[in-house]
Amino acid sequence: MAAKKPEQELVEQWRDILSLHARTQCELDRALHAHGLCASDFEVLDLLAEGAAADGGCAYRVQEISDRVHLSQSALSRLIGRLEKDGLVERAMCLDDRRGVRVSLTAKGRALHGEVRPVQRAVLVRMLTGTD
Repeated sequence: MAAKKPEQELVEQWRDILSLHARTQCELDRALHAHGLCASDFEVLDLLAEGAAADGGCAYRVQEISDRVHLSQSALSRLIGRLEKDGLVERAMCLDDRRGVRVSLTAKGRALHGEVRPVQRAVLVRMLTGTD
């Protein structure tokens, strides 16, 4: 049997990555659904929690979030709108640049993030390391 060409191996590796991503995304969505979230919702909450100021203030501009969570500006805007409607985040104008909008977690958002974070991390451990 002939050895695989390097190009074919590269393509197979890429497809394996895509498959792992898709399976992990589905598992995250399934696990987070019980908490009223999807994987993208949690990613935004998690990013905001990581970047929150000690006083709980606004941590990120919408554009900064978009760069980190790999969503289009319009998809992210809709997601933030849903999270805001659910009382999990709030938007505020940037004090230093009135054209910018910053997003922060509300107390309800921080509480939900704290509750759901272990669930999300457990899925990542299971899917990405194969252990529980």
